[in-house]
Amino acid sequence: MTRKKLASCIKGSLAITAITAVISAHAQLSPVKETSAAPEADNTPKMVKADPKEGFKDLFENTALKSASFNGIKTDHLNPKAISFVKDYIDKNARELRELKSWARPYFDMMDDILTQNGIPKELKYLAVIESHLRSNLVSWAGAVGPWQFMPETARTLGLTVTKGRDERTDYLKSTRAASKYLTYLFNIYKDWLLVVAAYNCGPGRVNSAINKAGSNDFWDLQYYLPAESRNHVKKFIATHYIMEGQGGVTTVSREQALAMMKTIKDETTQQDVKVQTISGRYNSKAIAKYLDMTPAAFDKLNPSLDKVLASNSTYQLKLPEDKMQAFLSKKNDMLNESIQMLINPEYR
Repeated sequence: MTRKKLASCIKGSLAITAITAVISAHAQLSPVKETSAAPEADNTPKMVKADPKEGFKDLFENTALKSASFNGIKTDHLNPKAISFVKDYIDKNARELRELKSWARPYFDMMDDILTQNGIPKELKYLAVIESHLRSNLVSWAGAVGPWQFMPETARTLGLTVTKGRDERTDYLKSTRAASKYLTYLFNIYKDWLLVVAAYNCGPGRVNSAINKAGSNDFWDLQYYLPAESRNHVKKFIATHYIMEGQGGVTTVSREQALAMMKTIKDETTQQDVKVQTISGRYNSKAIAKYLDMTPAAFDKLNPSLDKVLASNSTYQLKLPEDKMQAFLSKKNDMLNESIQMLINPEYR
């Protein structure tokens, strides 16, 4: 081969390599297409070796950033592994979501009532925001409909009417009641709101498969065994929560992380070391004491004004010994449900 022909071949080979690299880079940068929650328990995905930085720019953020803030939003309760993803999401979506927060107030008030009545943190309403931006007429490519994006079969299982002439998935009130049933069902399985959000998107079967493959029920350990859309769905929920609330809370961390991030203080009255957790909702001191196997007197000594403060729709700094706080986190939905029964039915015991 002549020197001239050899140079020509090398040049052609380099050009093909460059084009391939561009196409590959474009594919990696293509956004994940939004799809709705389609809770199918089968078809668990095959394990795929994932780039540890896929889904957000830098998995290994400097942990010093944990105490920082951006756009006026505190990051104290934000898992360091999510900081970069959440920051990017807030940069792109904060304005639109804050506008939504303004016009959506009546819908949020209704959802708050229903979720609270069912013992679910009212912040779970932001799941409907990332599912549909609260659009009742939204129809996904997969056939999911409404603010909570239910598939027809799932909606019927949850008690909604879905026919050619009537589709209750578009009804804000009825679909939120149905969502509460499904969220309660999922929480009873996982006891962790991040896994609930993941399962809402891809179904319990895939989450169970991810747990088995990772050997962990911590979202941050098992995330790469989930479909990319589902792990990003969880991070979108966390980011939306931060935009709407200005910070995180019990729904944006695992149960273990929630306990770890609570402050330990010495109670001045009892001189006990106690954990402190901010709670809201119509909890009743008698219901909490019953579930925690504490006497009403012992509970009231640590939390003397709980009933009065929560009756005014305020938040309360609940104080409990660490073992009792663990029990509270595990059983808080049951406690809230019984508290509400006590509220609406004075004869309830």
